[in-house]
Amino acid sequence: MKSRVRFLIAVLLLLGLFFRFANIDKKFYWYDEVFTSLRVSGYTQTEVIQEISRAGLVGAKDLMEYQRPNPAKNLGDTVKSLAIEEPQLPPLYFLAVKYWVKVFGYSPAATRTFSALMSLLAFPCLYWLCRELFAPPEVAWMATGLLAVSPFHILYAQEARPYSLWSAMILFSGASLLRAMRLQTKQSWIVYSVSIILGIYTHLFSLLVAIGHGIYVLGTQGFRFNKKVVGYLTATAASLLAFIPWMIILLVNKGAAVAATGWSQLETSELSLVKNWAANIGRVFFDFGLTSESPAIYLMPLGIANIVLLVIAGYAVYCLCSETGKQVWLFVLTTIAVTALAVMVPDVILGGIRSTKARYLFPTYFGIQIAVAYLLATKISGAGLPNPKQQVWKVVTVVLLTVGVLSNAVSSQADVWWIKELATENPAMARTINQSEKPLVISDISEVTLGNVLSMGHLLEPKVRLQLLLLDPKVRSQAQLVGESTIPDIPSGFSDVFVYGKTNVLGAKLATKQNSKIELVAQDKSQILSLGKLLQ
Repeated sequence: MKSRVRFLIAVLLLLGLFFRFANIDKKFYWYDEVFTSLRVSGYTQTEVIQEISRAGLVGAKDLMEYQRPNPAKNLGDTVKSLAIEEPQLPPLYFLAVKYWVKVFGYSPAATRTFSALMSLLAFPCLYWLCRELFAPPEVAWMATGLLAVSPFHILYAQEARPYSLWSAMILFSGASLLRAMRLQTKQSWIVYSVSIILGIYTHLFSLLVAIGHGIYVLGTQGFRFNKKVVGYLTATAASLLAFIPWMIILLVNKGAAVAATGWSQLETSELSLVKNWAANIGRVFFDFGLTSESPAIYLMPLGIANIVLLVIAGYAVYCLCSETGKQVWLFVLTTIAVTALAVMVPDVILGGIRSTKARYLFPTYFGIQIAVAYLLATKISGAGLPNPKQQVWKVVTVVLLTVGVLSNAVSSQADVWWIKELATENPAMARTINQSEKPLVISDISEVTLGNVLSMGHLLEPKVRLQLLLLDPKVRSQAQLVGESTIPDIPSGFSDVFVYGKTNVLGAKLATKQNSKIELVAQDKSQILSLGKLLQ
């Protein structure tokens, strides 16, 4: 039986490897990923807006100048761009990618390949973590198999963002903590301290992971001040000391961080929060791309499947707590709860939608996956179970792994998935523009934002020309541009003129000035981004 399980896990690992790189160049390079390339290039958003708003007509591929390494921009420029405009993002991932693209190229596929490779580090780290927690190796194998075909982890493995590196750091720090507590040597605590430093320089929420570790250490030691507690406190203090330089940057530029994360304060209902939490847990195990806007005929079975999965996850946590020692279940519970409470409670009390973003809850999902892996591994081993019940759990295991594989088979063929949160109509709009013989695209960056314009630049053919405006006086002032901007005359010689943005605003003004009409071609669900065509 053990050999069969390990063979199955080996197959799952191969499938996971395949899906992490499948069609990695075909996926829509969206807003957040564009800003990864912008930071790697060393430009600030203000610099780019100043340059392209003064340039007049630009080629679609001219925009790619800000999406590739610039010999005149060094590592300091990358750090500076983050520090000034997005200090909530520590620099480790972006500096690593800067070196990567110098060697392997700056295309979306090349940039994403770095993330995909970093996601592979999670496999040995999770296996190591589970071996530190559980005596039977089957739990570690099962957890690794679940991770391999998890749709959630595979989606983020193909994102040019820090999350796959962060996921590896979460697991590495957890495993190194358990090892340090077991060995209690100076070297083992140094390894743990380094893991926390790497974690917090990858993602700020690694501080929550470290807090969870502290609760675990104190809880398992009965809140007594002993060698293990001293080792943890010393290692953590050293890690925080190493993070002071970036913490100072974050405090000095706190306003930029607040502005960059302003979306998190959007209001939603408590019911909507709960629905999103449940849906995101489901996506860790299966994901067929359904959202709240999908037809009810599909949402009903999805809802039932989600409820069944939540019951399994809840039962898994119950079994873990009732069947294992405090050294095991407390680690998993703190991994699940600390980050979840820190992100969810403010949304419930103060309002906001940060907790609906699955990318902030990696530690929580890892804890749930470990609990489910323990449940499945122990149940299918048949220890103390009548054979019929053992067979039922084998079926549950096969179904859970199969829906994960099928989910990845579906999502791997799509260029847009729920993970792409902004401008999801860009690919369709770009195909329409590219069909024209000699198209001109006019857009107001004040409305569509720089990220969406640069994202569109990845999709447009070289023949496309753009006239990028900055009409909002407030945005012009922020970009340090003097004077007012007016609606321009449309240059001649173009076969078609498209308006990208709020066609009912900019398009209507252009149509009035040209004595023509504006035809709506495409529009996203938010009705913020649309594509219109001027009819002469």
